[in-house]
Amino acid sequence: MNTVRRAAAAALAAVAVLGTGAAGQASAAPSPTPTTGKLPAGLYGTKDPTYDGVWRQSLAFLAQRATGYQPSDRAVEWLLGQQCDDGSFASYRADAAKPCDAKTMRDTNATAVAVQALAAVRRQSAAPEKADQAVKDGTAWLKTVQNEDGGWGYGVGGASDANSTSVVVGALAATGTRPTTFTSAGGRTPYDALLAFALPCTDKEGPGAFAYQPDKAGKLFANADATAAAALAGLGKSMVATKASPEQAPACADLSKPTPERAALNGASYLAKALAKTHHLVQPPMPGAADAAEQPDFGNTADAVVALSAAGAAKEAMPALEWLEKNSAAWAKENGPAAYAQLVLAARATETDPRKFGSVDLVERLNAAGPAPKSPDTSASSTTSDDEDSGFDLWWIIGIGTVVGVGIGFLLSGRKK
Repeated sequence: MNTVRRAAAAALAAVAVLGTGAAGQASAAPSPTPTTGKLPAGLYGTKDPTYDGVWRQSLAFLAQRATGYQPSDRAVEWLLGQQCDDGSFASYRADAAKPCDAKTMRDTNATAVAVQALAAVRRQSAAPEKADQAVKDGTAWLKTVQNEDGGWGYGVGGASDANSTSVVVGALAATGTRPTTFTSAGGRTPYDALLAFALPCTDKEGPGAFAYQPDKAGKLFANADATAAAALAGLGKSMVATKASPEQAPACADLSKPTPERAALNGASYLAKALAKTHHLVQPPMPGAADAAEQPDFGNTADAVVALSAAGAAKEAMPALEWLEKNSAAWAKENGPAAYAQLVLAARATETDPRKFGSVDLVERLNAAGPAPKSPDTSASSTTSDDEDSGFDLWWIIGIGTVVGVGIGFLLSGRKK
């Protein structure tokens, strides 16, 4: 999903410069200037953070909390400093001392993932009240930019898409807010938007999948990345979801009135079939390169593993997880903290030890990508699940064989996790 975010951010920035195609505030935003020079001390990673600074910081926080670590106070303070006064986040602000203005390119994805991350770390942070207020302000801002159809686009005023809407649903789950109560001015919920992107089981190319957005003619095309994101959202879960039980083989079933959960399970069925042959997803061809060899998509494969496990299809997810164990080391090293975080969350979703992920200790690599985190906390308070901090267990650290109190959010049908 990080790849999609970078592409969307870059495209939005380019559109803004040209003054064409984007709607609302996004059309007035200037292209971000690539960062040069020394990066902030609290930031994870060493690469240019222009398009993913907040995203990779937030994913690192989520994965660290999932392995029992608390990010350093300096790292948390950096993320808090990225927030605008209205509660929103941009992908990255090089000069956080300068107030956000009309030219600041606010980002629904960055805001939603930052809300999730701050909700996870706030209790153990040096300034819990400040972090708590940041979570409330970020959630409130997302409400103000919800589209009439109930969803969100990447930029303010942009057409809703499955990925952006799903990231916001994850933020709502992380803060204990039911998506069905988060309605637009037109009375639509995020699930109304997501269901509009769901393909029927009779679709020949992508039965049960989700599209990113309709094309100009209104036609939906299957998108594996959007499907992984929307499957989690349909189950009321975020990207830190864990293995559901009892397990069940994914199957596609059309209903006259599809529910979010049914659409999510249909999406899981599509993902299982997409992974069955090679055990990994592939990157879509770049414009003008339709004949180029297909390249593995490591990040979206990791996301698909989480989605399948959350849908009760961990058995179908394991071949892809094993493929990642054998093949993802070079990709993760090149892409840094967000990549390590995605792999940690995929391992967690399948109850696989991230410290023995093939030949790599994912936890060690992730922790080394930023300021040294605080040591693991195995106290009772750190492992208690509730509406705010559920899902951040230490089962591989303290030797518990099965996940207890897993998940972040809820299943609409009340299925056992």
